[in-house]
Amino acid sequence: MTRSRARSFRRFASLLSLAAQPCQAAWLSGTAATTRRASSQAAVVAGRSALTGATAPAGTLATCDRRLGTCRLSGGTAAAPPAGAFEWQRGAPARMQEVACPTDVEADPEDMSTQYSPTEVEQRLYNWWEDSGYFKPTGHEEDEKQCFIIPMPPPNVTGRLHMGHAMFVTLEDIMARFQRMRGRPTLWLPGTDHAGIATQMLVERDLRSKGIERKDLGREAFVEKVWEWKEEYGGYITSQVRRLGASCDWSRERFTLEPAMCEAVNEAFVQLHAKGLIYRGEYMVNWSPSLGTAVSDLEVDYVDEEGKLYYFKYMLDGDAEGGVDHIPVATTRPETILGDAAVCVHPDDERYKHLVGKQVLMPMLGRKIPVIADDYVQMDFGTGALKITPAHDINDYAIGKRQDLPIVNIMNKDATLNEVAGPYEGLDRYVARAKLWADMEEAGLTLKVEDHAQRVPRSERSGEVIEPLVSTQWFCKMDGMAAKGLEAVRSGQTQILPERFEKVYFNWLDNINDWCISRQLWWGHRIPVWYADAHGGKAFVARSEADARAAAEAELGAGVELRQDADVLDTWFSSGLWPFATVGWPQQAAPEGGVLDPASDLARFYPASVLETGYDILFFWVARMMMLGTELTGQPPFHTIYMHGLVRDGKGQKMSKTKGNVVDPLETLDSYGTDALRLSLVTGTTPGQDVPLSMEKVTANRNFANKLWNTGRFLLMGLKEITPEERAALAVTGPMGAEEMAQLPLPERWVVSRLHTLTANVTDQLENYDFGPAGDLVRSFLWDEYADWYIEVSKRRIAGGDPVAAAQARRTLVYVLDSCLRLLHPFM
Repeated sequence: MTRSRARSFRRFASLLSLAAQPCQAAWLSGTAATTRRASSQAAVVAGRSALTGATAPAGTLATCDRRLGTCRLSGGTAAAPPAGAFEWQRGAPARMQEVACPTDVEADPEDMSTQYSPTEVEQRLYNWWEDSGYFKPTGHEEDEKQCFIIPMPPPNVTGRLHMGHAMFVTLEDIMARFQRMRGRPTLWLPGTDHAGIATQMLVERDLRSKGIERKDLGREAFVEKVWEWKEEYGGYITSQVRRLGASCDWSRERFTLEPAMCEAVNEAFVQLHAKGLIYRGEYMVNWSPSLGTAVSDLEVDYVDEEGKLYYFKYMLDGDAEGGVDHIPVATTRPETILGDAAVCVHPDDERYKHLVGKQVLMPMLGRKIPVIADDYVQMDFGTGALKITPAHDINDYAIGKRQDLPIVNIMNKDATLNEVAGPYEGLDRYVARAKLWADMEEAGLTLKVEDHAQRVPRSERSGEVIEPLVSTQWFCKMDGMAAKGLEAVRSGQTQILPERFEKVYFNWLDNINDWCISRQLWWGHRIPVWYADAHGGKAFVARSEADARAAAEAELGAGVELRQDADVLDTWFSSGLWPFATVGWPQQAAPEGGVLDPASDLARFYPASVLETGYDILFFWVARMMMLGTELTGQPPFHTIYMHGLVRDGKGQKMSKTKGNVVDPLETLDSYGTDALRLSLVTGTTPGQDVPLSMEKVTANRNFANKLWNTGRFLLMGLKEITPEERAALAVTGPMGAEEMAQLPLPERWVVSRLHTLTANVTDQLENYDFGPAGDLVRSFLWDEYADWYIEVSKRRIAGGDPVAAAQARRTLVYVLDSCLRLLHPFM
């Protein structure tokens, strides 16, 4: 590329950006004026005109109120851009090569290519924005109530960019850019999650490929390996988020395992335990044998699969009763027969009423178990008799508790059978199933096997069948916290958009169970509990080992040995603290009986204005943040929760590698540019609905970006023909007033009036979170009414020989495009 052409690219890069800088548009810095918050307002930021090179009064922010027909200006401080920026490299955690800042506007527009090249513009422009400090929430010291705060859902630190990331980045960036242009100090706070299970699995897989097992290393050495992995690869996801144009304040980037977050997690655990909301107990959990840990109910997928229903005999102990020598029973999991504690029938079932209280013999082991009655049994399902295995089925566990049955665990943590299984000890659960059934057939204890459709619980992470196990774990009581989370929404303190998700939220919290918060992993927040094993395992819950030791020695004497709990906390526990732990809690929390420092980050940036996230983690994350935030800070963490849909292919199908319909965001960014992808994700969509994305749509939006480029190229070429003084007079310093509009000929007056209507409509839609229709309106106006119609009209007026008409046409061309670039800035 020639030097002149390169300058032309940078010139139009300025045209595309200066009309709508992400923080203080057109080089504004420092304080932006307070704007009225009426839904009818549209803010227009004025400064150095990208088209004319003229400069408005330093730091001018113009706010237009269409109801009053007025415009008012407020001051700020103009700031020059920095001397340099940095080049991106795909996937790199840091910026690399220093390049010139995109401020050179002295070039011949005829040298500009007719084909827009995103790679010539996007990366250097983004780096200039970031290095200029445009992403920081400036002005909050003077007007803290105007702050707009949106916490970024932290992606996994070792993750790779996918369309879900691209979706939330686009939507949140639209909100952040729009609010900055309204003059509100805006904090979009980024960060990454340590992702306990996912990260540990990734590192274990890498080590295993080198012939190293986690247990061979030991805990400390393994955790050190994970930190090394995080340092090497952890920055990839944030560099990829940058590629999407995310205008978040990277100087405040947080990580869920950084020291301040660890302090917050320990504080939360200690406080909740002190309130009696965290306890240790034995309960049925979802056990993942390959991961070697319990997983939450939300991490279990129930998959419809074809299985088998096995019918067999439970022989009566002693003589036959009324000609009956056995009870027929059916099960989908024969291996669990070895852990049965009873055979259960319905109390009204005439077939078995006379057998209640009798004993039956366990197949192959001969252990005696009772026949009991319970209303839970369905008389018309299977044989009407139900084997009860309290240690390996959640419903059986509940019956066992009611009937005071023993809990007989037959399973090791790796899904092999233990010593209770007798001759089947050491066998994998599925091997044991086949061998036990074969032995029962040989003993004449089987009846038949039928095909049977069933819902199989599979681990969301590993895909294996979950094993229900009774295990000693740490739990968090949910009923009281859930009530507070419910009240926050029902009272209107927090609104959920779209509103239909409120019913889903209410239903889940109304029926919530206690949350198993412990995980048998090595990577994560270790549970802050220390045990004095020599003193009966006395437990000390503390913020640190030093605090635990002090408490132990005060109670048990000096020199007591302590052992920290080996488990870590569920990843969702730490991420549930995200909205307040990232802005100063607990360090800046008000002392007991005291007042929160109004100058602290915690006072300025909590609660957040908006949480934006996918509806698929409404339970995983959103509900838990609502409960923990309300419980620990006394107020809900968000004013608004906005739920977006899932990104699907152009036919509305779920994207999957097996279907071959996955759209890779990184490849799309390389080939089509960031703007094309962002616009494709948001336009033509409805809040909360799944988003169909096809490459045809991305191609169309790349063509729109090219249309916009050539529109600017046309204007720049036309401005060559006039003097610098005339160009300066075209500077856009605020909305066009009624008096000037009245002097315009009909075509100009019409297109300007259409622009003002567009501005009002787009502003209303952005304020009401209707991002798709807003983007569609601006794109349609620019393409259909401005580029295809008015530009053609203006060509004749400029060439018609009437200098007044030509000046009015140029003024209108510049004013409309400049304003549209501002309207487009949140999207592109």
